[in-house]
Amino acid sequence: MDNPFIIKSYESKDLFCDREKELQLMLRNCVNQSDMTLISQRRMGKTGLILRLFDELKTTSPDIHTIYLDIFASRNIDDFIKLLAEATMKSFPVKTSIGERLMKFIKSLRPQLSFDNITGEPQLQIAYQTAHEKEYTLRGLFDFLDSQEAPIVIAIDEFQQIRDYPEQNMEALLRTYIQQMHNLTFIFCGSKKHLMADIFTNEKKPFYASTSFVSLSKIDEAPYTAFIRRLFEERQRSITSEAIQFILAWTRRHTYYTQQLCHTIYANGKQTIDLDEVKLACNQLMQQSEAVYLQYRQMLTDKQWDYLIAIAKEESVQQITASAFLKRHKIGTPSVSRRLADALCEKGLLNDDSTLDGTVYSVSDVFLSHWMERL
Repeated sequence: MDNPFIIKSYESKDLFCDREKELQLMLRNCVNQSDMTLISQRRMGKTGLILRLFDELKTTSPDIHTIYLDIFASRNIDDFIKLLAEATMKSFPVKTSIGERLMKFIKSLRPQLSFDNITGEPQLQIAYQTAHEKEYTLRGLFDFLDSQEAPIVIAIDEFQQIRDYPEQNMEALLRTYIQQMHNLTFIFCGSKKHLMADIFTNEKKPFYASTSFVSLSKIDEAPYTAFIRRLFEERQRSITSEAIQFILAWTRRHTYYTQQLCHTIYANGKQTIDLDEVKLACNQLMQQSEAVYLQYRQMLTDKQWDYLIAIAKEESVQQITASAFLKRHKIGTPSVSRRLADALCEKGLLNDDSTLDGTVYSVSDVFLSHWMERL
């Protein structure tokens, strides 16, 4: 029987936990053609929520079409156009009326068109002579989509990646094109919260105040408890309340790590899951990743490594310049602490979450955090 605790993307509504408030808000925005910015920590379930949204739109608003593209691996405007075109071709197969028109448009760009040997998905290579040709092609693709009779929702994941493009005008270019679209609704997603915030809340930037915000926090304990229990019991397995409480506490209700731990517990095959079975799975996960964690040791300076351990042992720290924290872990001065925190946040090893009480720091990888607690 397939493992119901999905750790890759999205499979079905039945295997997706909660997010009802966020889902209803995003559905309303899609119907009303209101662009959105979706921000969360890494691995908190952004992509799964987008695909859950797209799945729901098929039922509630079948006239709305959807396109999803992840631009994390893109390096420039060429890659962006390629990914957008390929994602569009995936959403509109040639056998559909829009797909037929799309293929004619794509062919007008004189591309090299091939298909992946494994997935069968289309792959494009487009040759450009000038930067103007690239901008013209991007505008043409947006215009083509906007000219279709049906509304289209386009989700662009890891949108902050455009900040690394050599084309310095990419934000302004996209904003200029997007604000002229009438049938397209955009969802901009990103896990680098500082960059995403700067793109959309800095009044000096092109996308300032152009979208509404949707923020993903941790799923509440009650719906997560019910979800975990249901998936085990529907497959003739039992799990104690104590075991579920430990799962949610140990993973800190961080979506990916909760799913990964439950996935491992289920894969171990026991019909009755108690606290001992959960702790066994916790140790398995840390042991499996130990070689990766030791590689981090090679990547960091001694002070950075020690600082990461200090944060892990505290679980989370709000006052990184407080004398008690500095003395307890022999960090040094407040400026040293801030410098170390900034470096580890830049490397993606620390989270810095803004709250009403200030910034809270924690190790990004929950399993790494627990592994470091033992050092």
